[in-house]
Amino acid sequence: MRTTSNPAFRNLPSANAGYATFDRYSGGMPGSQPQDTRGRDDQRPMTIDDVVTRTGVTLAVLVVTGALTWASGLYGLALPAALVGFVLALVITFKKVVSPPLILAYAAVEGVFLGGISGIFNDKYDGIVIQAVVGTAAVFGGMLVVYKTGAIRVTPKLTRWIVGALIGVVGLMLVNLVAGFFTEGGLGLRSGGPIAIIFSLVCIGIAAFSFLLDFDAADQAIRGGVPAKYAWYIAFGLTVTLVWLYLEILRLLSYFRE
Repeated sequence: MRTTSNPAFRNLPSANAGYATFDRYSGGMPGSQPQDTRGRDDQRPMTIDDVVTRTGVTLAVLVVTGALTWASGLYGLALPAALVGFVLALVITFKKVVSPPLILAYAAVEGVFLGGISGIFNDKYDGIVIQAVVGTAAVFGGMLVVYKTGAIRVTPKLTRWIVGALIGVVGLMLVNLVAGFFTEGGLGLRSGGPIAIIFSLVCIGIAAFSFLLDFDAADQAIRGGVPAKYAWYIAFGLTVTLVWLYLEILRLLSYFRE
């Protein structure tokens, strides 16, 4: 499995691990009895339908909890939800066994976090959430088209570039956070000025290109016959990238509103 910028995909088995063979899924050796693995996610190979279904369920949970949090006005739950979501993300990433309940729990708390943050931003900048949602969907759809048409091919060089860029921006975020304890605004990466606008644009670009690696990892898993249960990891990984992209677009729009 090719390296991606998304840590969620570290748990996907290698595509050449021997999960899918003609003998196993197409009736076996001559004279043997065919195996019926329909409905058994631990045995049957992953399909695009599995990825779409699991991703749709995960995002639906996120949207529902987000909408409930926004409608109830419980914006104060955003911070604790963010902390719980971070812990769950770490557990899911390093856990060796696929756990759909954990992934759905992550989606639920991330929904609470996004619902609270979105409510706060929308109260200050009316209509900004709709713009951010449309922008996120447009970027996601655009990168999917770019990947499917082969306009940008996922190569080892591109992968290294995106992973390096991701490590760089995460490092800058941490430095900015630490600097904020000593200097107001830190390095200015989130102050709303020109530097903040440029930084958000860079983050949006990296998040967008990360989708190419996510799509490629999912494509390799499907072609390699990885068990269907691992579609939950792909759903989790795509959700993580979508959340990051949405937050960066929301920030950028707020800078322009200022």
